Amino acid sequence: MGSPSTLVLTRRDIARLMTFDDYVTAVEEAFRLHAAGQTQVPEVVHLQGQDGGFHIKAAGLHIPKTHVALKLNANFVHNTERFGLPTIQGAILLCDARTGTLLAVMDSIEITISRTGAATALAARHLARPDSVVATICGCGSQGRIQLMALKHVLPLQRAFAFDSRQEIAYAFAARMTEELGIDVTVPATLRDGTAASDVIATCTPSEQPILSRADVSPGAFVAAVGADSPEKQELDPRLLGSSTIVVDILEQCAAMGELHHALEAGVVSRASVHAELGEILAGIKPGRRSADEIVVFDATGTAIQDVASAVAVYERAIDQGVGLRCSLG
Repeated sequence: MGSPSTLVLTRRDIARLMTFDDYVTAVEEAFRLHAAGQTQVPEVVHLQGQDGGFHIKAAGLHIPKTHVALKLNANFVHNTERFGLPTIQGAILLCDARTGTLLAVMDSIEITISRTGAATALAARHLARPDSVVATICGCGSQGRIQLMALKHVLPLQRAFAFDSRQEIAYAFAARMTEELGIDVTVPATLRDGTAASDVIATCTPSEQPILSRADVSPGAFVAAVGADSPEKQELDPRLLGSSTIVVDILEQCAAMGELHHALEAGVVSRASVHAELGEILAGIKPGRRSADEIVVFDATGTAIQDVASAVAVYERAIDQGVGLRCSLG
């Protein structure tokens, strides 16, 4: 008996198949399933490379068939300047968990960027003030772009601030996003000049030191902390979490590698300080924002349940539309 064929999907294939709304739908279902106990999420594996590193994330979901996906992502921050290569590279393996069949091998970058933005959109819908009109994006790479698009997707944004450690990148980002989104995007003199005037803030940098403190954030703000996807990364001063309502994507993962991880180590919060996982809010188990003045921090470490749900959606669309290359690995 021959081995079943595996579908190979490139980043271009995936971009053709999925809209941002498709990612929001898939990611919302993944978090709802997690809240209902219908997921498997093992610990993230981190491997060090030279001037960079790898992480391996895996998960299983029942949607309604059972699927398992494994993602290997590499993150090398000097790639562009040294080699002309992307900072992040990787692949997702999607399997049928009933038979073990490898259904697809697909580029991970388009999925990682979009599913991360989808989680922020879902969180902002429930945790930001619905009248939020000003945003700050800290970190003006590909993830910064999707973060601003995600916030604009669910909130009536009218203007935004773009901040990056490389000012020329921030100015280019501001010009591009002003044209794409039709809102006024400018570069503030300092990060605090932007964040203090903002209703919503997204941090998406590779920083290993806090860049955002309690003094930088106004009452009632929503903060999506996206950059800390490994234990050494950190964007928020732990005292900001200590004075905020904390919502996490997955509690155990955030306690091991997110902003929560650093706040726990600093002793300013406990696990009991966490208000909810995002899935609990989406499922109506716990409330979202409870007052106009509370600062809400969403600790988004990026979860494999988002990857597998998105990969299943990509795979099903590829099958329906005849996209991708079939090959046999056996």
